[in-house]
Amino acid sequence: MQFGGYSGQAYSPAGDKGRFVLPPLFRKAVKESSDGRVLCLMKHPTWNCLTGFGLSRKNELDAQLDREEELAYKVGRDFDRDTRASQLFGFVELPFDDSGRFVMPEHLRTLGRIEDGLYFQGGGRFFTLWNPAQLAEMGDDWASAKAACESFLADAKAKGK
Repeated sequence: MQFGGYSGQAYSPAGDKGRFVLPPLFRKAVKESSDGRVLCLMKHPTWNCLTGFGLSRKNELDAQLDREEELAYKVGRDFDRDTRASQLFGFVELPFDDSGRFVMPEHLRTLGRIEDGLYFQGGGRFFTLWNPAQLAEMGDDWASAKAACESFLADAKAKGK
């Protein structure tokens, strides 16, 4: 089966020992994309959140690097391939167990401003992982994601988590 991308929304409260749970919807997609249980995480380049994806995205990132270099050449702009490659491939590969549990490295928690929980938002080729407070600061074009996040938070609060 061909990998179909990441869609949907979910919420995961922080567990003990810095652990989070990759929700089932995203866990299934990451497994398909990674041919196993490897979650790739990095800081989003412009938003105050993290980006997640599976290992299959490596080929896509190689192609993106080639396109960006070619475009820079065509328009006569300087392009530092090594710097850009370091930016694109600076993700961390994290194992997760059958229940989706993984340990978030402290530097990613800091970069993503992650605190008590993660809101997951599908984005096609990748998904984003948000501190709900950071998502709440986004503009009106994020209204749907913000509403979904608020609903998940209310459900988690009602369950006492």
